[in-house]
Amino acid sequence: MGELFRSPHLVDLILAVVAVEFAAVAWIWQRHRRGISPLGLLPNLLAGVFLLLALRCALIGAPWFWLAGCLAASGLANAADLRQRWR
Repeated sequence: MGELFRSPHLVDLILAVVAVEFAAVAWIWQRHRRGISPLGLLPNLLAGVFLLLALRCALIGAPWFWLAGCLAASGLANAADLRQRWR
């Protein structure tokens, strides 16, 4: 079980699930104009995706700048999400 959680393939699976989730939300929005706007959801999803990519970089022993870049991109996406939600 521990080996599974140390594997970067689990992160790949989660990234695939996030992609399917976004595609489903976009499809429902396009078809019924109900639910969450894909553009409204995008910054939030990107923040999570970049965190997952940072985790993947750490698991595979990627150079530090890839990890730092993913964390910085996640922070920017989070800031964009907060800006979008601020009222």
